Amino acid sequence: MINVTIDEKTIQVPEGTTVLQAAKMAGADIPTLCDHPYLKPYGGCRLCLVEVQGFRTLQPACTLPASNNMVINTSTEKVKAARKFVLTLIFSERNHFCPFCEMSGGDCELQNAAYKEGMTHWQLQPNWTPYPVDASHPYFILDNNRCILCRRCVRACGELVGNFTLGFEERGSLSMLIADLGSTPLGESSCISCGSCVQVCPTGAIIERQSSYRGHEIQVEKTDTVCLGCSIGCGVTVETRDNQMVRVKGDWEAAVNGGVICKVGRFFPMDEKRNRITNPMVRKDGALVPVSWDEAMKTIAAQVKPLAGKKSGVAALASTRLPAEALYAFKKLFGEDLKSDLVTTLEEGLSTVAAANLAEKLGKSFEGDLNALDSSDCVVVAGVDLVKEHEVAGFFIKRAQPHGTKLILVDSEANGLDLAADATIKPAKGGMKDTLIALAQKKGSPEITAAAALIAEARHPVFVFGKGIDEAELKALVDLAASVNGVVIGLKGGANSLAASQLHLDAEFKLNGHKAVFVALGDDFSTQKIEDQLKGIPFVVVQTAYATPLADHADVILPVETWAELEGHYLNLEGRLQEAHPSLKAPQGIYTNLKAIETLAAALGCDVKGDWKAELVARTPAVALVA
Repeated sequence: MINVTIDEKTIQVPEGTTVLQAAKMAGADIPTLCDHPYLKPYGGCRLCLVEVQGFRTLQPACTLPASNNMVINTSTEKVKAARKFVLTLIFSERNHFCPFCEMSGGDCELQNAAYKEGMTHWQLQPNWTPYPVDASHPYFILDNNRCILCRRCVRACGELVGNFTLGFEERGSLSMLIADLGSTPLGESSCISCGSCVQVCPTGAIIERQSSYRGHEIQVEKTDTVCLGCSIGCGVTVETRDNQMVRVKGDWEAAVNGGVICKVGRFFPMDEKRNRITNPMVRKDGALVPVSWDEAMKTIAAQVKPLAGKKSGVAALASTRLPAEALYAFKKLFGEDLKSDLVTTLEEGLSTVAAANLAEKLGKSFEGDLNALDSSDCVVVAGVDLVKEHEVAGFFIKRAQPHGTKLILVDSEANGLDLAADATIKPAKGGMKDTLIALAQKKGSPEITAAAALIAEARHPVFVFGKGIDEAELKALVDLAASVNGVVIGLKGGANSLAASQLHLDAEFKLNGHKAVFVALGDDFSTQKIEDQLKGIPFVVVQTAYATPLADHADVILPVETWAELEGHYLNLEGRLQEAHPSLKAPQGIYTNLKAIETLAAALGCDVKGDWKAELVARTPAVALVA
């Protein structure tokens, strides 16, 4: 620890702390524009200038390391004058006419800094030159007139996401934010629409299309919750106003993703255009008509109760987007009370079941967590395209590559990361197991031996598998990882796939002449596979938030909550138990998934209460619930 005096207050800080960080610890408020707590210090805007005893000139606090016995003044007249002059220069460089900017009114860090430093007018003639506006992207607009050249967006694209799409061309006043070296508009570029650039932009240079003019930071309510787009379970912050969703941001404090999210978490919730179902419905004379919850439950009970315990009687299928509490009640009602012979999820991948079965045979859990990717020097990805699914895991890998991490892809299909890979192996269909065994033995084709050499050289190898991996292939991968003391990370299917597996909801969903089917879809999408299997089923119940193609097959529809309205727990791929919180209030008459199942249980004379959390860890080997 070293001693630092800031504005006559002496504190101790760890060695390597910047002056800006030390000032925050001391309670001093230094304005910044280019600095961001989750990006590397850049020192571009010069707004954070401070006076340091022994230095002839003012110093940028964001890049200057604090040294022992350093004496710093953050608010002298000299410092204030310098900051105001820096702001004057920034305002004069481009078109920063606040009344016409969407960010004006609290969201613009440049405007906020100007107010704080006492600016009331421009002291220099502004640059009237018009700069290009790129509106080609479906989710955001790039306006170079509002850009202050802080490079936050460029740094986020590279440092956080590893995509390196954004950059600058020209110099000085001609500097322009561009995509792919200026070769193409942003909407046609290599941009993956994660929106990290939008979230870190301090001005109106990059703004979201969907949320523009819908509400400023001071006007919205914020709710920290969990993204249900995949099994990673990223932490997100949902901003709402008047019970309408305004925007979704990555939660910087989330342990899983550290603020980084993909387009599925950020933009897809705002894209929701499916028609909402707000009343229970029962099919009468060939048409679905609104009824009361009581009538809907009586209709279901009359059809389901006589089929309890019978072979091919009632099948129950649940989405893995349902909370753990609802999945537990679902399993207890249909599996234990009604003794249905098919109680499972709608999951179509193999990996979740394969991992659970293999762990039981090995007598221990073999999977690690995503943090291993940050310290890995070699990553082997088998059977998954991290551009099409679980994108955030792909971000972790791509951002590590500039630091020397090697990427090996083992996939029989074309993969979105093929161009980024250091070695690519394309097994023949059905050849994944043999390829993984060959990698362990360091024998085979030149591609296999080259990849095996990279694995052997690694000190911290990580092996990632996707939902297309079966149990035999997974065993070969686990053996390969064990031979080099590597970490194995399994990507599941849905948000609560691991919870469903721990509850033994992992049988293949294949209907076999069942007389009735209950589908707890929640706000999930139906698939052609589900729809095809429901054809000809005498009685179908669909518990859903939206009108889906399944409604064409349903005899009863139960309206339930959406992701933004639900409260419940989710077990991510690491075994991290996280709680989702409602950001919107559900329409009147809408039930939660859990309440709908409990109400049906009551109508059937069953009780689905129980210790769902104990059930989650009961399967051998137990999942350790990560705090």
